[in-house]
Amino acid sequence: MSQLIERYETLRQENRHLRARDAARRLGTTEAALVALGLTGAATALRPDWPALFVALPGLGNVMALTRNEHAVHERHGTYLDVSTGPGHVLVLGPDIDLRLFPGRWSHAYALGGERPSLQIFDRDGEAAHKIFAVAGRTDMVAWNRLVAQLALADAPAPPQLPAAAEAAPAETPVDARALRSDWLGLRDTHDFVKLLRNHKANRRQALRLAGDDLARPLAASAAAATLTRAAAAEVPIMIFVGNRSAIQIHTGPVRRLMPSPGGWFNVLDPEFNLHLREAGVAEAWRVVKPTEDGAVTSVELLDEAGGVVAQIFGARKPGKPELAGWRDVALEIAERHGLRVPVA
Repeated sequence: MSQLIERYETLRQENRHLRARDAARRLGTTEAALVALGLTGAATALRPDWPALFVALPGLGNVMALTRNEHAVHERHGTYLDVSTGPGHVLVLGPDIDLRLFPGRWSHAYALGGERPSLQIFDRDGEAAHKIFAVAGRTDMVAWNRLVAQLALADAPAPPQLPAAAEAAPAETPVDARALRSDWLGLRDTHDFVKLLRNHKANRRQALRLAGDDLARPLAASAAAATLTRAAAAEVPIMIFVGNRSAIQIHTGPVRRLMPSPGGWFNVLDPEFNLHLREAGVAEAWRVVKPTEDGAVTSVELLDEAGGVVAQIFGARKPGKPELAGWRDVALEIAERHGLRVPVA
């Protein structure tokens, strides 16, 4: 442990702006281990009572919610509203902070102090699942400190110091492409797509390859930034989903201030919403069409090298409402300009 502390301090001296997640990777440890040791700021371990934590969050007022994966970071300001909990899930359905959380893998939580107080949740492998940051002048810090005191845990178990082995992409098994396409065309709700994959024992990448060009058209990886740029220019409100193994965070609304940055990140830098997308992490992009009771729903889906979802972009819509014509036009234009030939399955 003392060696880890020394190595971390040396690394920080070399790069003051290195984020904890990246520092953990360089040091061969977990982000949760760095947080638990107090290396990222004074940390108070919290009782892993997820319903108690999330039911209390609306009382904190305006905060910033952060969910990320390896290649995308989703940051949304707002208040946790319409919070509900149940077996295996936590839902936050406010107009600004919109979350689908699955805490079955969660194990550790900490409150960090300092200039940017935060509540940070980690899964059993020490990977960050979800974070909540106080916002100066907007968060009720009296309520924040009261919540931390209520959930403080004196004898918290230590998180893992060694990262879990990377999960290999699941092996593909033969799939009946005709049956898959038939069932795809019979979809009535976008949420049934995961069930479709499960029923056909297909992973997402495999299904996209087999569905047909009208349902899933491959795009150049550059389509990621191009889609955001075109949506901003057309002033079309969109939905951006970013998730990891146990959390999905959604932004609904326009995007306006777009900016690439050093290191290959493409950013949305709006006052209430930030997205940071590592373009090199997008191995594939697809224009995807799913039938629903409200008509076809179109998305641009970004996959990483292993076929995992980096981010998904839809037009802004509510259940029972048809897709925005403006978004459908944007997605069609992107497919025409950035479309690739359908790969051989």
